[in-house]
Amino acid sequence: MSTLAGKHIVLGLSGGIAAFKSAELCRALVKEGVTVQVVMTEAAEHFMTAVTMQALSGRQVYTSQWDSREANNMAHINLSREADAILVAPASADFMAKLLHGGADELLSLMCLARPIDKVPLIVAPAMNREMWNNPATQRNVAQLKGDGIHVLDVGQGDQACGETGDGRMLEAEEILEDLEAFFAPKTLLGKAVLVTAGPTYEAIDPVRGITNLSSGKMGFAIARAARMAGAKVMLVAGPVHLPTPRGVHRIDVRSALHMLDAVQQQVHGADVFISTAAVADWRPARSAEKKIKKDDSGQTPQLSFVENPDILAHVAQSPRAVSGQLFCVGFAAESHDLLAHATAKRLRKGVPLMVGNIGPATFGKDDNALLLVDEFGARELPHASKWSLAAQLIQDISKRMRVQG
Repeated sequence: MSTLAGKHIVLGLSGGIAAFKSAELCRALVKEGVTVQVVMTEAAEHFMTAVTMQALSGRQVYTSQWDSREANNMAHINLSREADAILVAPASADFMAKLLHGGADELLSLMCLARPIDKVPLIVAPAMNREMWNNPATQRNVAQLKGDGIHVLDVGQGDQACGETGDGRMLEAEEILEDLEAFFAPKTLLGKAVLVTAGPTYEAIDPVRGITNLSSGKMGFAIARAARMAGAKVMLVAGPVHLPTPRGVHRIDVRSALHMLDAVQQQVHGADVFISTAAVADWRPARSAEKKIKKDDSGQTPQLSFVENPDILAHVAQSPRAVSGQLFCVGFAAESHDLLAHATAKRLRKGVPLMVGNIGPATFGKDDNALLLVDEFGARELPHASKWSLAAQLIQDISKRMRVQG
């Protein structure tokens, strides 16, 4: 279940062309089980109608501090007290400056000022021209707003309505939604650094052929996202996959097992948790041809010999930091049969406290899975569910183990 389900969010719109994205954002929030109360400035009404936002939110929109629908005529008090958070998207340069100085000359800024600071967080999604965003005055304002405890989201980069290109675009609706989910998620790994490997490796036979497997990387990417939402600083080492990088996660792309080992060795010294979900090829060709191996119609097949790839998980698990308990290692066992027996044996062989088993052919490329958690005390099943749901459950399980270990 989404961390947003059951929340009540005041969605504020200030003036800006990015207000068109607020319509999709409102729709996405409602789909996640959020009740959305829209409040618009007069400037916002030049870009988006209250009728549209009312239709999408299913609630009457507020546009004036003098709105007589409130029995006490204090919409700025009533609306802020009901909210789990106030989200201003878009937040124009002018509106952010107004927040900084405590301006309160219309309903939205008045409500932001009157909110109970310790109970109702304020989140703003900036939206403006690139020169406005990079102006020292705006950057000073952003820094001070953050210092005042206001959560300022990143800006996007790309084409702008004015015809220029650069930083300052408001994030897309799905990006804001993910940041909002992360904001409300329990921070069980706050202050921790997590290193995740994901996807397959590709071992070249020649420039156009190679050995790989069917791993899509979806489970590893979901785990990286869940760790980030739990407050961790996340580094993702990804084999050749076509997946977008989870927001807030730093990604390193690799190709072969040797390349992945090198990336892991460079990053693992700063990690508190290492989660090895990657389906690393066990072997690679002893020699990769520099040119494509051509068929010569002789009927003879090329003779290939193989060497064993390094065991990345075992290498990390046997390091001094892992042995001493400073680094918590988690392995994955993708099997085709006898899951419990193979996962148990693999955990002992690798020397890790937790091995996560799954049936590879049943899950490769799919959006769902079932996991078996194997440790020194036995095994526990995480029943069939979406990979995102399983990733969130696994991260919570790891968090508990680390608290007990710590």
